Amino acid sequence: MSSRAWRQGVAVLVLAVLGLLAAELMKPVHRLAELRAQKIDLERMLPDRFAAWQMVPGLAGGIVNPVEEANLRRLYSQTLSRVYVGRQGERVMLSIAYGEDQRKYLALHYPEVCYPAQGFSVRSNQTVLLQLTDQVLPLRRLETFMAPNRPEPVTYWTTMGDYTSFGGLPRRMIELRYGLRRQIPDGLLFRVSSIGPDSHAEFAKQERFLRELLGSLQSDTRQLLTGHYQP
Repeated sequence: MSSRAWRQGVAVLVLAVLGLLAAELMKPVHRLAELRAQKIDLERMLPDRFAAWQMVPGLAGGIVNPVEEANLRRLYSQTLSRVYVGRQGERVMLSIAYGEDQRKYLALHYPEVCYPAQGFSVRSNQTVLLQLTDQVLPLRRLETFMAPNRPEPVTYWTTMGDYTSFGGLPRRMIELRYGLRRQIPDGLLFRVSSIGPDSHAEFAKQERFLRELLGSLQSDTRQLLTGHYQP
């Protein structure tokens, strides 16, 4: 072997070793969930009653789960499903799934994937911005339908760590940001839905529900549930 080839071989080996060392040094080791001053406790954080809404005990069974039950236990640290009824008898179903580890293989499952897996068709999918008193919250709205007669409009958002995220490149950038800090981000999927043929009216009802629910929370609790939006 010539001296030039030998030097090139050594250089390649050194680069490979440095790459392995860099990967090990950047390997996340600290769970963000364990570093938080306020821990996520869905049962405690979500009120049974607020504004004109009241939780109805024992009615969560009809809510579509984010994923099959076996996967729920594997993917999520906590789940919460409730039905709330308003003053006029209107109902909204609430479902939250929270995971302490949001690395790729344990990431949240999105409703546009989970609903079809349970027999629904997704007829529309759009993103809207909800303007709250002191923040903007991006929402994803789905029109879903299960034959023969269950139209179920859905509104949801997801978080990764301290940020609102719907996946794709922005989510990867958030994951990289935490990776550089050697932190494992947590995250949640916050979903509301209701049954009715008029999607416009159902989305308006869901928006009113969310405004009143989020407005009833302390600011630090609300930020944990909504994250920070970065356009």
